[in-house]
Amino acid sequence: MTQSVAGRGQFARLLAGYGFGWLSRGFGWPMGLADLLGLGGPKRLLIAPQDIRTADPTMAADIYTGYFAFAGKMVSTHGRSPFETPAPSPAWAAALASFGWLRHLRAADTALSRANARALVEDWIRQSNRKSRPEDWEPRVATRRLLSWLSQSPLILEGADSAFYRLFMKSIRRQAMLLQRRLNDDIDGETRLFALIALAEFGLCGEGLDTMQERMSLLLGEELGRQVLADGGHIGRNPQTIVDLLLDLLPLRQAYSARGVSAPPQLLNAIDRMMPMLRLFRLGDGSLALFNGMGQTAPHDLATILAHDDARAAPLINAPYAGYQRMEGGSNVLIMDTGAIPPGAFSDRTHAGCLSFEFSSENQRLIVNCGSPNDTRANMREAARSTAAHSTLTLADTSSCRFGGEGEKRAIQGKIVSGPNKVRVKRQSAEDCVAMEASHDGYERQFGLIHTRSLYLSTEGDHLEGEDKLTPASGKKASVLTADYAVRFHLHWSLRTKLLDDRQSVEIRTPSGQVWLFHAEGHRLAIEESISFASPEGVRGADQIVIHTTYQDYPSVNWTLYRTGG
Repeated sequence: MTQSVAGRGQFARLLAGYGFGWLSRGFGWPMGLADLLGLGGPKRLLIAPQDIRTADPTMAADIYTGYFAFAGKMVSTHGRSPFETPAPSPAWAAALASFGWLRHLRAADTALSRANARALVEDWIRQSNRKSRPEDWEPRVATRRLLSWLSQSPLILEGADSAFYRLFMKSIRRQAMLLQRRLNDDIDGETRLFALIALAEFGLCGEGLDTMQERMSLLLGEELGRQVLADGGHIGRNPQTIVDLLLDLLPLRQAYSARGVSAPPQLLNAIDRMMPMLRLFRLGDGSLALFNGMGQTAPHDLATILAHDDARAAPLINAPYAGYQRMEGGSNVLIMDTGAIPPGAFSDRTHAGCLSFEFSSENQRLIVNCGSPNDTRANMREAARSTAAHSTLTLADTSSCRFGGEGEKRAIQGKIVSGPNKVRVKRQSAEDCVAMEASHDGYERQFGLIHTRSLYLSTEGDHLEGEDKLTPASGKKASVLTADYAVRFHLHWSLRTKLLDDRQSVEIRTPSGQVWLFHAEGHRLAIEESISFASPEGVRGADQIVIHTTYQDYPSVNWTLYRTGG
């Protein structure tokens, strides 16, 4: 009896030490309990999901010689462990600990690359057992590492002895267990969805994890139903999130098939809906429009995803749930942001760009937004999210959204506190044009004004007319009698501009020889400096056409963009 009581006390203290509150909430407790006692978990992996991200075998040689290039930083380890080398940036450290670079070693397909991969994985495991770095266990990093290890397990385990195999299996079991605990404690937003993808994949790959797989598949289906909207957009409204999800969901769908297990219907439906939505964002040059956190498009990843689109669905034109509209004229494309702000947990990458648009002619982008900087330029992210960084109207140099700042509660820092909630859209087609009118209330609270934008694109695509106007909100008086505002049109960095003598027109020339004219009758135009965060070379300077005026003198502005040559 004494031994039994002591055992119970020891067990209770062990539970308390790990903080496994999910045991009392019925969250997959049989697996968690078995892992806690060191008795459960898979003894081997049955399948290895495919990693469909682009791999570069030449990077394997760099890694073997101790050079690790992540997030714009190259680090030489000088013969030391990369996991003991000081990280030049948090983004570099996260990329290292995520192990996505293992795919480059697998692409090399040599005995040396396999031995190198195994040695680096073992190095990380032993380092984490001795002194774990907190950033290695951030949910997003832990999720990517688990997915990478599962997909690259043939590379890691081929030729391994039984001692390493046991060490590896124990580590991935531990990672899945801790990720499962964090999932029930504090993971929200899109990170929660990616964590569930990783855990569902772990349940499929590991032998004897049927109960866990069923539980994670159920939770994954529910989360997909919550985050992937009816039109295929993601609730956070970032086009890059769709790319990232499909890069993980497509291999997961294959893993279900390989195990002979029915995939959650929400997973299959989400993939089918996201493909046309992804095509909605594609401009004439094949890249994705720069809205709400989207930066430079990875063309190889995009091509890989679209190659898996068996239906070859046409681009979606109207996405009312995600809040985007696409207009086409000839070989020209216009994409417009017509969405309200997303829920707070999903708004940390959302921009204040409501009613902004991007426009391409054939394979040349003309009107753009500034885009989102990558992790190496995180200090520029706040400026990139402002309304002024988008091709739309900015009132009184104020963004249409308010973001939580450093002095506010941690839960809302970086997230949208207020912004457009009512966005109305009307569109119609005629023989000679496609027309759209949209409005948002992002300036109603502070100024009592509604911004409305009307666009008319000719069926040939060579003539675009627009009107931007400010009107008092229905049933209210404007809280300002006069206010400065600017209508901005950011131009692609490759374009050349010239302000004409009338100062009401700007000539735009493309590298291919096209000539376009932007004209705003009765308004003096200015060509000002802009910035592009999405060029292949990184941050680049560009031009923007700006109409500066006042609400009192000109509550509306009319402008045209039309092709004159080339």
